[in-house]
Amino acid sequence: MTSPHATPGHRLERDAFGAVEIPADRYWGGQTQRALEVFAIGDERLPASLIHATGLQKLAAVRANRRLGQIAPDIADAIAQAAAEMREGRFDAHFPLPVWQTGSGTQTNMNANEVIANRANELLGHGLGTRAPVHPNDHVNRSQSSNDSFPTVMQMVTALELRDRLMPALETLQGALAAKAVAFAEVVKIGRTHLMDAVPMTVGQAFDAFARQIEAGRARFTGTMPRLLALPQGGTAIGTGLNTPPGFDAAFCDEAARLAGLPFRPAESKFEGMGAHDVLVEVSGHLNVLAVSLLKIANDLRWLGSGPRCGLGELIIPDDGLSSSIMPGKRNPTIAEAVVQTAFQVIGCHAAVTAAGASGTFELNVAKPVLIYNLLKAIRLTSDAARLLATRFVAGIEVDRARLAANVDSALLLATALNPVLGYDRVAEITRVAMRDGVTPRQAAVSLGVIGEAEYDALVDAAAMATPGKAPGTS
Repeated sequence: MTSPHATPGHRLERDAFGAVEIPADRYWGGQTQRALEVFAIGDERLPASLIHATGLQKLAAVRANRRLGQIAPDIADAIAQAAAEMREGRFDAHFPLPVWQTGSGTQTNMNANEVIANRANELLGHGLGTRAPVHPNDHVNRSQSSNDSFPTVMQMVTALELRDRLMPALETLQGALAAKAVAFAEVVKIGRTHLMDAVPMTVGQAFDAFARQIEAGRARFTGTMPRLLALPQGGTAIGTGLNTPPGFDAAFCDEAARLAGLPFRPAESKFEGMGAHDVLVEVSGHLNVLAVSLLKIANDLRWLGSGPRCGLGELIIPDDGLSSSIMPGKRNPTIAEAVVQTAFQVIGCHAAVTAAGASGTFELNVAKPVLIYNLLKAIRLTSDAARLLATRFVAGIEVDRARLAANVDSALLLATALNPVLGYDRVAEITRVAMRDGVTPRQAAVSLGVIGEAEYDALVDAAAMATPGKAPGTS
């Protein structure tokens, strides 16, 4: 639709609101161009995964509309092909709008409608901007509203990202941690509480605890998935389903399920799915817990690997090939530090998601773009961090057996095993003397004459103390 009044390299497109100039090679239309000029805020853009999920949503919608006799087959076929291409990423460059737009996500929904309409018209032999025979509102957006389509996309893309990105990464990390738990099951070390020496445990037990944290994280997302798969599509403007044919919501979910391989179903209350996004806040909450888990794991690993000569030095962390800009040969736990920083960001994302989730007013939440932007960022960061931690850090960890054995031999609190025999106060005297004189608790106990060497050795067995229910002196 070229006009002599258009600037070179542009086309002049007219809609119900007047004429607007658009770059000639862009598939978006007048609403998107106006929005691009209005919302001049920042440079953050919604991720490609959301654009692809929007293509999925539009494809499922047009299939449902065709099934229900709402769109002519030739028009439906062209829209379906255009939506499929969008889902595959062909039109990523044609979504220029910032995150900071109308809180319903209307501009991104219209951006999709216009791109698909223009591509469908092109497929039918017409130029960009003709708005016929395929119209962005009348056909691509048929039986839909931004108010139910955008939250549907939000839930769909979250479910897909959890299934395809986060859960596999967590499985990899859990597996790597569990493998180390098995490999180091018999390696005894001294546990620490309050940053101070405690009683014996095994290195394997520490890694098993890490693996259990990730296992619990996976279970939280699995438990949330049924609520995430209940879609508000079909509610249109406020949840009543105005201008949708009977059965559209069920037909849409059936088509979306076939396309995505996920058991989507209509939400029991479209009002809840449009006015509130509690399930997305729930997902973000689980990501927040997972960030806390990753912080704990990454910090413990880098502390236990500190050194190599003057730190704790119990773990030997893998060499990442990087070094200091001034200290030749220095090795740092860079991957653990990167993971810690991503966890900080995910915790921050959860704060934004929480505030956005609380921004539902009456029948519509009006902070949808910022909510999904932060949620998808958190999923991506957590997934990448978990996989990196597993493959580039945990998998290469070894233990310094000599240092661990020396630590165990000199540990004061091995004497705790004597409590049932000598009593708390006498054992406290043993540890006090050992600390004062710089000797082992064995030497202190024998020097005090409270126990003989043979009896001490029979009662104080670090490996047995690290095994619950098997420590000498326990009932």
